[in-house]
Amino acid sequence: MEYTRLGATGTTVSRLCFGTWRFGRETGGVVETDQERAHALLDAAWDRGINFIDTANVYGTPHGTSEEFVGDWLADHDREDFVIASKVYFPFDGRGEPGPNDSGLGRKHIRAQIEGTLDRLDTDYLDLYYIHRWDENTPIEETLSTLTDLVREGTVHYLGASTMAAWQLTKALFTSDVEDDERFAVTQPLFHAGYRDDITDYLDVCADQDLAVCPYSPLAGGFLTGKYERVDEDDPTRFEGPEGARGSLSDRFEDFYLSERGWHVLDEIRTIADELDATPAQVALRWLIEQPEFTCVPIVGARTVEQLEENVGAIDVSLSDDQFDRIVDARYDEAGERWGHRT
Repeated sequence: MEYTRLGATGTTVSRLCFGTWRFGRETGGVVETDQERAHALLDAAWDRGINFIDTANVYGTPHGTSEEFVGDWLADHDREDFVIASKVYFPFDGRGEPGPNDSGLGRKHIRAQIEGTLDRLDTDYLDLYYIHRWDENTPIEETLSTLTDLVREGTVHYLGASTMAAWQLTKALFTSDVEDDERFAVTQPLFHAGYRDDITDYLDVCADQDLAVCPYSPLAGGFLTGKYERVDEDDPTRFEGPEGARGSLSDRFEDFYLSERGWHVLDEIRTIADELDATPAQVALRWLIEQPEFTCVPIVGARTVEQLEENVGAIDVSLSDDQFDRIVDARYDEAGERWGHRT
């Protein structure tokens, strides 16, 4: 395993983060990853040198199940060996019908949720606490002052921001500087090889401010693993894939991952994978790890130990400058125009 500093922090993490959003999650009445499999995956991740684990208070069915699975596993390990991240924002279903203060980034909700998260994880502190979304109804000054209190109390080490616009991230950083509050040190956007240009401004902020980037869905929901095949040259949303694969289970697959741009990038990734005797997933992950402008630590969410082992194989892959650039260039047509999401 390779390790890196997490942006401008003093904490060192593995170059891959293990994501646990499938832990205890029910899709169509089926639990995607039960506790036994979750613990087997965590064992496999730790055995392969992954020390960075990502979860959230709303992961699992019911909410909190993922944190409980992780906490039960951590009880048999040395807490200090791991960097644990969780999140706050969405309504938490653990108390039944959400009340008016059971969501968002107000002081009351953050304080309630951090207590529940720590209890489920059976830990005294979080290494990293993300805001899961931007809250338009709460002044960012209130959110940041509340999070700053958590840091200064020792409950949280670093702050992170997931899924927001570049201007919102910039506003938050500026506010922290003006109010002498703790700054976001880590971001968690949707970011993969077929999607990059849609968040160029956001990534520019991360690079300029030395923020670590921990992309979720770095393999585009499995699309960049190469297990899907296009079946209609005129319609990028038409595909075939393995029975029961995520693409056939999730309505988000077509909206978020299938695009003209994505198919062109996947073709190039497959070609490079053949050149390197690697898999498309390993090449796609390595492309993220080798981002030159900022520290990039992809969050992988394997369903099986075999998938996790394949993902960890990205550590043994090295892209030449030409191969890296070919993946970037695949997003553009012969006229230099970026392929769109649909055409």
